[in-house]
Amino acid sequence: MNQTKVTAMDDSVLLAEPEIIPYPIPAKWKWTTLGSVVDINPPKHVPKDLSDDALVSFVPMSAVSEVTGTIESIQTRPYSESKSGYTSFLEGDVLFAKITPCMENGKTAIAENLLNGFGYGSTEFYVLRCKPLVSRRYVYHLLRSETFRKQAKSNMTGAVGQQRVPKAFLADFPFPLPPFDEQNRIVERIESLLGKIEEAKSDILYARETFSSRRASILSKAFCGELTDEWRVVNPNTETGDCLAQRLMQAKKLSASNYDCEGPFDIPGTWKWMRFGDIFHVQVGSTPSRKVDEYWGEDNLWVSSGEVAFTRISDTKEKVTDKGVVESRLKLAPERSVLFAMIGEGKTRGQVAIAEKPVYHNQNVASIWVKEVDSEYVYYWLLSQYLNNRAIGSGNNQPAYNKSRVEDLLIPLPPAGEQHEVVRVINSFLTLEDKVVELLEMDNNIQTMQTSILSKAFSGGL
Repeated sequence: MNQTKVTAMDDSVLLAEPEIIPYPIPAKWKWTTLGSVVDINPPKHVPKDLSDDALVSFVPMSAVSEVTGTIESIQTRPYSESKSGYTSFLEGDVLFAKITPCMENGKTAIAENLLNGFGYGSTEFYVLRCKPLVSRRYVYHLLRSETFRKQAKSNMTGAVGQQRVPKAFLADFPFPLPPFDEQNRIVERIESLLGKIEEAKSDILYARETFSSRRASILSKAFCGELTDEWRVVNPNTETGDCLAQRLMQAKKLSASNYDCEGPFDIPGTWKWMRFGDIFHVQVGSTPSRKVDEYWGEDNLWVSSGEVAFTRISDTKEKVTDKGVVESRLKLAPERSVLFAMIGEGKTRGQVAIAEKPVYHNQNVASIWVKEVDSEYVYYWLLSQYLNNRAIGSGNNQPAYNKSRVEDLLIPLPPAGEQHEVVRVINSFLTLEDKVVELLEMDNNIQTMQTSILSKAFSGGL
């Protein structure tokens, strides 16, 4: 249904002005009240020659989306079931939810695509029928604005849980009215900007839903050698993972002869599946007595399991004194050790971190002392195995992690140079993912942007 417009506002057009002018507006605009330019709950439409069994459009409150501000599903009911006890409206009327929390959530829509041009709906709708002086979409965006909804909420009356916006509030609400053509221009601008915001929301939603799967895919390809295929072609004569493993085992005075460790998936021929305990030193920490104040101070970094959270650690929440270290016989994990949370509440168990400085740590953390192997490589491997490692360390028949169980963890060991290349490729991918994280953080600003757009729209700023 098209609106007949008034092309100019002059003295022949009588508008009720509010007692207080809230803020300055452009010269051709006029302050008025909502009740001056719309009929609120106009008389019920009574169709002629319509049989009781004829179908009519029906809009329950649930059909109006608080997100999109549209009627997402129009029902049909027999006229006999709808003509009494429900709100009546015509094609093009604006429906505004008056009851909490529907009003605060933004349940406002324009009635469109109605059978025979009219319909019925919830009695919790106010019906606003626009006069020729005002665009229905201009009124619609006004009612959807956060500024309007906040003021409407502060004026609600009734019992808690059944509060409603009084009709008088709507009628007396002051708002700036531009000429009709400018209203349409403003509406087009609002809808263009809000459309871009909806696209951004869609991108954010997609990025959020696929973030974990993309990262898992990158890590999976990295640790089966797929991301470094070209590197191996260019570097055919490098020391193999097997040779590196033999040297690491010899350093631990372990026999490397006839060593055979089968991993969960295939890896390149120059790589080698190894147990952590066969190539790394694993150390479990301890906690100085909290009854001795002299053990706790500012001298030495001390890591709790809660701080092992897929990060790099260069400082800690708590520190221990030299006295605490000596008398508690704490073992210092060297710089670049990989820390593994063996026990912890919630998501803690199985999380890892890299110690960027030498640290002590509690008994719920195992430090993996990494030599001749890239710490970042070990870190990313354990990150990729987080869910698997959590599953291994849970369940009634599965004891929590301890030193021996950490030593039994497996790792695919590439040549040293290829480890660095794996880390470089992973970092390059994750740098791109950081941009996704920035996009996700924009989600917090979406509501602010929407509020800003509508605020500028109704003050002449668009």
